[in-house]
Amino acid sequence: MCGIIGYIGHKEVLPVLMNGLRRMEYRGYDSSGVAVFNNGSFSVTKSTGKLAVLRERLEGQDMPGCTGLGHTRWATHGEPNELNAHPHTNRSGKIVIIHNGIIENYQSLKTELISKDYQFVSDTDSEVLAHLIEEFYEGDIEQAVRLALTQVKGTYGLVVACADESDKLIAARMGSPLIIGLGEGENLIASDLAAIIDHTRNVIFLDDGELAVVTNDNVTNTRLDHQIVNNKVEQIFFNIEEIEKDQFPYFMLKEIFGQPESVHDSMRGRLMVDEGTAKLGGLHNFEDELKEAKRFIIIACGTSWHSGMIGEYLLEDLAGIPVEVEYASEFRYRNPIIEPGTITLSISQSGETIDTLAAMRESKDRGAIALGICNSVGSTIARETDGGVYLHAGPEIGVASTKAFTSQVTVLTLLALKMGRQIGRITKERGQILAEEMMKLPEKIRSLIDRSDEIKRLAEKLVDCTNALYLSRGINFPVALEGALKLKEISYIHAEGYPAAEMKHGPIALIDENMPVIFIAVNGHTYEKVISNIEEVKARKGNIIAVVNEGDEIIHRYAHHVVEIPRTDTYLTPILSVIPLQLLAYHIAVLRGCDVDQPRNLAKAVTVE
Repeated sequence: MCGIIGYIGHKEVLPVLMNGLRRMEYRGYDSSGVAVFNNGSFSVTKSTGKLAVLRERLEGQDMPGCTGLGHTRWATHGEPNELNAHPHTNRSGKIVIIHNGIIENYQSLKTELISKDYQFVSDTDSEVLAHLIEEFYEGDIEQAVRLALTQVKGTYGLVVACADESDKLIAARMGSPLIIGLGEGENLIASDLAAIIDHTRNVIFLDDGELAVVTNDNVTNTRLDHQIVNNKVEQIFFNIEEIEKDQFPYFMLKEIFGQPESVHDSMRGRLMVDEGTAKLGGLHNFEDELKEAKRFIIIACGTSWHSGMIGEYLLEDLAGIPVEVEYASEFRYRNPIIEPGTITLSISQSGETIDTLAAMRESKDRGAIALGICNSVGSTIARETDGGVYLHAGPEIGVASTKAFTSQVTVLTLLALKMGRQIGRITKERGQILAEEMMKLPEKIRSLIDRSDEIKRLAEKLVDCTNALYLSRGINFPVALEGALKLKEISYIHAEGYPAAEMKHGPIALIDENMPVIFIAVNGHTYEKVISNIEEVKARKGNIIAVVNEGDEIIHRYAHHVVEIPRTDTYLTPILSVIPLQLLAYHIAVLRGCDVDQPRNLAKAVTVE
């Protein structure tokens, strides 16, 4: 989760580090710090809180140098404070490290090091690495890091610098992403592409178990056993404008408003309207396996899990294939049964979610064909799956996912359409109707975001609530879960999503005149059932907010507030019904004075367990 950046080259390093940390602050904002090498030693400055605090502390300081490390932290071991902030150093201050991940055996390593008179100043697991590397250091920092990591159990994205060998940085990866950016007379190391985009478009993605020696003009990459790795240099293509807020006050609002384009880009070149089907190039080599698949297991976490649940409805209805949706964090610790004909589909915006990655690897080990859906080109899941589909939604910076969700659902719809046509469950005529409706989605999304002020007025009426209930049925039930998640993530209001029929099995006890109950009540075969559930809430004086199809006159009789969405094919309604829920959460959070891009205790990419 933490943001890591290292630089060695010809530029003044401090501005490079601070700009890189600014680009990555969504990865962690509990504390931050920098280390700059100059005149034979490192100057280290750290602070608690967001990056602005560190920036203020650095004002007026003279920290020249062309080599350095920077870190922004999401706390795991040890509370957020200056002692626990990175970078960490050894006793002499000559070895400096920054780390993302968890050292699982740090307690035993720490006990052993203390017995050898090493002194610890933090409560972190990461500080162990600085002292352990010192224990093995005999004038060769590369070898010291290599030997130290043979003693470590856990995950790491690690960058190490040594004052006695200031012409190099050492990078190592196990379970936490690291990228090397290749420049002219300069090289960078980072945990996120956004940190290096200002300096280079040429990158190397490190794989697990690899260690790189990085100088200003060279990168040598090996495995821990000294085996040389011939890395492929890849180019990154997204524009700097995509990771700037432009005129928007928050990235989240920019990303909500960008969904007409992101949904369009997820379909572009893939939707074949005349044939009533879709083509997905990343799955081209698996046509036979998809046609003969006996079962799908969708693996995901958080918002991606919600999109996977919608995928379950789509694939079972349109393609007639049994689907299970698994929390990746649970799947990896079970003894899952993988039978012949099983395909796993891992969904992750970042492509680095540690639980999803581990579950995907587990499924491959058990013989499944492992496919993936992710947004980040070059990410670990994208590289390790057998095949898959990129979202092409563009970088998503806001911690609360919005455009990635609608793009994931779009791609899942394309997959279900393709498979349904391939298997023969969907006729060409039915496929054409669905494809034509998909083409209309961007404009319909635009009509919803144009009504943001209407949603804001509703938010003003709900800003003081302490709880909320989200209810729906069928394919929009996962949208209820997603709406509740968005509200709790960024406004800190407790919210839960349920299938509407399950309300009677517990949640109905919570309903009174102070409880907002948000229904997604769009047309479909469960519409009348949802109306019955609305009546049950009305009888108990609940404050009913309903998302309905435009022109709906029935639910107006029951609901206190109604938000209409354009009519579309039932299978596509989640892509539209979630938009007002995203806007509602956003406006409530802003009215409550919350930082919607950096909600407390959360970070964008969950790369630790």
